[in-house]
Amino acid sequence: MEKIRTVGVVGRDGHDDLRTVVERLRAFGDEHGLTIVFEERLRSISDGVTFGDLDETELQLMVALGGDGTLLRAGRISGGRGIPVLGINLGRLGFLTASPEPEMEERLGMILRGDYDVDLRAMLEATVVRDGAETGVWLAWNDFVLHKTGVARVTLLDLRVDMGTGTADLGSFSGDGLIVATPTGSTAYSLSAGGPIVTPSVDCMLLTPICPHTLAARPLVIPGDQIVSVRAVEETNDLVLTVDGQVVEHITAGDEVRVRISDLKVDLVRFPDQNFYSTIRQKLRWAEPART
Repeated sequence: MEKIRTVGVVGRDGHDDLRTVVERLRAFGDEHGLTIVFEERLRSISDGVTFGDLDETELQLMVALGGDGTLLRAGRISGGRGIPVLGINLGRLGFLTASPEPEMEERLGMILRGDYDVDLRAMLEATVVRDGAETGVWLAWNDFVLHKTGVARVTLLDLRVDMGTGTADLGSFSGDGLIVATPTGSTAYSLSAGGPIVTPSVDCMLLTPICPHTLAARPLVIPGDQIVSVRAVEETNDLVLTVDGQVVEHITAGDEVRVRISDLKVDLVRFPDQNFYSTIRQKLRWAEPART
């Protein structure tokens, strides 16, 4: 286990406690001889601390201050680099964040002592093919969503799966869009749209139609070694692809979005008193007895 010397910090401006938490982190770093490097967007929160480009900085730990959205961004920065990511929850639910804000110093001390575990979480890789050429490559570790913007209108999407030994046509459906999620993302937007909860260790992808205009288009779980292709059938100017909730590309008729499991992983910090099942019981109240 590599000794922790430099810690990167990302955060979401807007939380009332963020300035205080930043100061506590700086004090913790001084006490334990750590170099704490804050991302540039936190410059307005505090002065007298070190700022830098976390994509280019050699780190042994990444800390995300905020909710799950901030943690997802931290994971995309550290994904594939073998950098453990710790989420400090400054929000409400915080399903992925491992530590509530009052326990921050205690949990950081556990990490310095090596008293923690790492969950390797799968990431998705998406490419958009337009006129035979790729327009870009993106990574997500919750989900990619293809959907309309603005007023609620349906869109017609065509789905195909590359099984490695051949291609299977899943047909077309009209609806508000499609979610392609990892098991980590199964408890996010996909769950709200009626998808199943999947244990993060399962090697698979989830296809969850959003408000389909047919009872025949149901959520589908497919093996992780297959590739999903989604094609926009109708001419449109308001169809977009989002990565972990952030718009990355506008999609037009004939564009094909190809999604596969990436070779890169996110190293998510977990502690001995935490596991996926206890988290869904605590955060989602899964199978909680009815109150009388």
